[in-house]
Amino acid sequence: MNEQDLKTRGLVLLGCGKMGSAMLAGWLASGLEPTSVYVVDPFPSDWVKAQGVHINAPLPVSPAIVLIAVKPQMMQDALPHLKAMGNSDTVFLSIAAGTSIQTFQQILGDRTPIIRAMPNTPAAVGKGITALIGNTFVSDQDVDVAEHLLQAIGQTVRLDSESQIDAVTGVSGSGPAYVFHMIETLAAAGRAQGLPDAMAMALAKATVAGAGALAEQSDETPTQLRINVTSPNGTTQAGLDVLMDATSGLPPLIAKTVDAATKRSKELANG
Repeated sequence: MNEQDLKTRGLVLLGCGKMGSAMLAGWLASGLEPTSVYVVDPFPSDWVKAQGVHINAPLPVSPAIVLIAVKPQMMQDALPHLKAMGNSDTVFLSIAAGTSIQTFQQILGDRTPIIRAMPNTPAAVGKGITALIGNTFVSDQDVDVAEHLLQAIGQTVRLDSESQIDAVTGVSGSGPAYVFHMIETLAAAGRAQGLPDAMAMALAKATVAGAGALAEQSDETPTQLRINVTSPNGTTQAGLDVLMDATSGLPPLIAKTVDAATKRSKELANG
């Protein structure tokens, strides 16, 4: 499969909620023809309806790619209708959490090219990061095209094995919620020190967002950036002495947090 195949054979988007819509917006903005896209969704939004894509129309017999963006609980109902496309050169790209490549092969055929991907919610504003891995029936070119499609919603990384998906879920899949909670707690701490509610929240949001942007764009490591802002015996050092405590600080807490999320991901995948 190559980029031209997307135009000539078509792309099927199974499920077009927030994540699917974010990807669709990125594809169309980068020049993919709306008429090459076939959206399958029982409740398409008004925005999707206005994009000129095919909606709940007859699908191509052999599309270049089928991107699966439905919720895991809807998978068993949605996939059997696409079984005729399995065991061919149609690539199935899944962003559904908790559904293994083996499960897809059992439903679609054991020779079906399948790529499993794990995006995260900042994809909604084009700032996500997606990890992906393909089975043995996926070519390097297939992965290149899939990666290009996923880069419409942010960065991508390629995994060495599917077993790493659970750790990815614990770090970047669930990670935005950890950061949102840090914003909540930072704002609450500001209020406890006498700041007005709105001001404390504005300071917390901007601080976390700004530090994240600096960490992403800087050539220096987060460790060096931390050192740069920490004057000896200053205010930042006083705060970090608490936050970086090896027993009661952030390092052991984050380790336990990611471990718990990773374990739960494994449990869900095993039914």
